[in-house]
Amino acid sequence: MSPSYKNYSTWSASVRWFHWINVLSVMALIFVGLVMLYKKELGISSLEAKIGLKELHVIIGYIFATNLVIRLLFAFIGPASARFRAFIPGKGFMQSLQSYRASLKAGNPQQFIGHNPLGKLAVTALFTLLIVLAMSGLIRAGTDIYFPPFGSIVASYIAEEGADPDSLMPYQKAGVNPEKMASLKAFKSPIGKIHLYTAYLLMLLIIVHITAVVRAEVKEGDRLISSMFSGKKILTEKPQDE
Repeated sequence: MSPSYKNYSTWSASVRWFHWINVLSVMALIFVGLVMLYKKELGISSLEAKIGLKELHVIIGYIFATNLVIRLLFAFIGPASARFRAFIPGKGFMQSLQSYRASLKAGNPQQFIGHNPLGKLAVTALFTLLIVLAMSGLIRAGTDIYFPPFGSIVASYIAEEGADPDSLMPYQKAGVNPEKMASLKAFKSPIGKIHLYTAYLLMLLIIVHITAVVRAEVKEGDRLISSMFSGKKILTEKPQDE
């Protein structure tokens, strides 16, 4: 008997827009970040280029952070597919995870309108890393090049007595109190490491995520890729989360 197909509405427009804006902004941030990290090897040595790359990274970061804030807002007030309960493990999660894993071993994977249990774990981890990246990135934007939202506070803190904080230039000593700059460096250094290693973790998780999505699309018939464009899933089995 040929399988019967049924069309289900899944991801709302807000979820799909967030996903693709996030994909593009993260890819751009990773590219610019790697150029910044290996600028010497790429022959980039001037202060102007260093500042320019940092500014570009921060501007893209604003798009990334704004998109993330809007997505988190929709997790409170948006449609069902955008709410926290759609992607964060909740009551009965371990039971559903065990049932899903058993269906995989049996060769008849359960199908879901939203995320399967393993997908929920992955998405929760992704959101955690995205939030840490956004927060640490905004702090470094303020401490490195005095950009909002923390730049004016940082500049006012490190400015020499009588110096105009707005006149301070990134990576230059003019008008800067050396002792306060030293304390600022001690503060921002671990923030930078958190930002860097979180980015590495995110890149690793992205690879895992893409591999899992392709596997689910090919072997489980979960239609994850197409549904993130169309907002629809065509399933052959009764979904577990209907």
